[in-house]
Amino acid sequence: MSTENGHSEHRGRTVVVTGAGGGIGGDYVAAFAAAGADVVATDVAAATDTGTALAEKITAAGGGRVVFVAADVTSDDDWGRVVDTARSEFGRIDALVNNAAIYQGLGGKKHLTELTNDEWDRVLTVNVRGTWQAIKAVAPVMREGGGGRIVNISSTVARMGAPGFAHYVASKAAVDGLTRAAARELGGDTITVNGVAPGLVSDDASRVLNTGDYIAMAAKGRALGREMAPDDLVGAVLWLASPSSGFVTGQTVVVDGGGVFT
Repeated sequence: MSTENGHSEHRGRTVVVTGAGGGIGGDYVAAFAAAGADVVATDVAAATDTGTALAEKITAAGGGRVVFVAADVTSDDDWGRVVDTARSEFGRIDALVNNAAIYQGLGGKKHLTELTNDEWDRVLTVNVRGTWQAIKAVAPVMREGGGGRIVNISSTVARMGAPGFAHYVASKAAVDGLTRAAARELGGDTITVNGVAPGLVSDDASRVLNTGDYIAMAAKGRALGREMAPDDLVGAVLWLASPSSGFVTGQTVVVDGGGVFT
């Protein structure tokens, strides 16, 4: 999608992005705003200062306006505040990007027999239940507005079964299943639900959990043969959140430079 077309596609639309206090989520927010969309950016309360500063910086750069809302994706009350903010500030919700997930916070690789019940439940609660709660919260608003776009962020680990992260792998496989189920149930409301499955991104979160040699090895295994940057995800996410993708639903698009073919 060209930059010019991206502006025409998203100008005047309202997008909710979770996990948007910085990192890749912050990149999504900046890209939507640059394309003319207004954005409600959400993240946990601990990210309020960085999230608010990022929202102000992106808004000042021109394009769409960004408002930050501190919210826990597993709290229905917090989702009520996010929806109320979107309505009061922008009047509608056209798209949702479910980016929030526990990844860097996994704390390191563990064999599945070493994981505790609490560790398993925490990851599945945030990564899967939080995604469902987000969809549940925004779908009625999208329905009122005549439809919408939902983009869930999955991962190629759900296809590769990467060792050391059984709870994370399971959570992303569940997100893929939820994407298909939600697409079936919301299609009648002209709401599309799709996923984007990134490969291993060379960012701070991945470097906490993986060695430089591992990241380099992943790059060599790709058809395009290079490390993956956060910007590599932006085009797919913006397209799936746009009017142009209106007849695509229930799909998970792998964005990893040709490491995994489906």
